[in-house]
Amino acid sequence: MLSCPATIPLSSRTLNHLADRIRGHRQQRRSRWRRLKPGRQALLALARLRNGDTYTRLAAGFQIGVATAWRYVQEAISLLSAAADGLDTAMRRIRQLAYAILDGTLISIDRVADQKPYYSGKHKRHGVNVQVIADAAGGLVWASPALPGSAHDLTAARAHGIIDALTSEKVMTFADKGYQGARGSIRTPFKRRRFRPKLSRRQKAVNRAHAKIRARGERAIATLKTWRILVKLRCCPRRATAIVQAILVLHHVESPRYEG
Repeated sequence: MLSCPATIPLSSRTLNHLADRIRGHRQQRRSRWRRLKPGRQALLALARLRNGDTYTRLAAGFQIGVATAWRYVQEAISLLSAAADGLDTAMRRIRQLAYAILDGTLISIDRVADQKPYYSGKHKRHGVNVQVIADAAGGLVWASPALPGSAHDLTAARAHGIIDALTSEKVMTFADKGYQGARGSIRTPFKRRRFRPKLSRRQKAVNRAHAKIRARGERAIATLKTWRILVKLRCCPRRATAIVQAILVLHHVESPRYEG
């Protein structure tokens, strides 16, 4: 089998951060010997998360078994996801924003045995629903745990307590029509209704301005999906939350816009 080196578009700061976590975990467990050193294990995990490399390719490239590659990646994901901020912690940063942008995204998954809960009628495919909060520039601030893809965006936001948290902190938040009825501090565009078939000129102008602001939130989703593993998850959907949380931690290490 042929092998060749590949690049991972991340800084050494991110590699060192993960390697330090792995090193500390090994010292805590008093692990005496591993096939890969902490730095190499961190590189392996980043190649999986960022580039989406398969375990077979990773095993060949790092000269280890496929099962060992899987185990090392899962260990790294667990260490990172354990350090992820919950919504309460993230709100300390979010409430300092001029305004926030709330949007949902579907992360595709392989078909599973219990297919119905994960099938999104909106997107016509199976996946998990993740809610994303972005800042005014479209920077990724926080991402929620994953819910089955059949969950509506408004239902998912309520289930995670996002709407109540944003409202209690009085953070003006822009969202799309999928969040109609959220109320509180959530601002959604005007929508045509049966008794109001046409929007006024003023309402159309408001919707255009709203769309320009909300479009920046797409950058946060695009940033999340630059981690190629999220293009399509080929694992149990119950692992999606840990993967998203691990990526969120690495993103903030790579782009430390919201420290402290």
